[in-house]
Amino acid sequence: MSVHLERLVEIALRDVLDPEIGRSVVDLGLIYAITAAPDGSVAITMTTTTRGCPLAGFLREAVAVAAGALSGVTAVSVTLTYEPAWEPGMIAAE
Repeated sequence: MSVHLERLVEIALRDVLDPEIGRSVVDLGLIYAITAAPDGSVAITMTTTTRGCPLAGFLREAVAVAAGALSGVTAVSVTLTYEPAWEPGMIAAE
């Protein structure tokens, strides 16, 4: 079930858009990892396009809310990291 839940979280995060760029956090390559435990708790590791991004708090909260809204998710933790640093090459082709 954990792999299935991880996939569902990834799909849900495609609805979280970076308001400045207008693309999803998944397509921008901002989501580094999604891990779901058998008890339904989900850990997400993400980044922003730059350190000190003024939207970091907004994006982090939007990711947590989107994941937490899924059936089967019991808890969500979102960790913000800058290692490795984000670069434009991480953006998915349209």
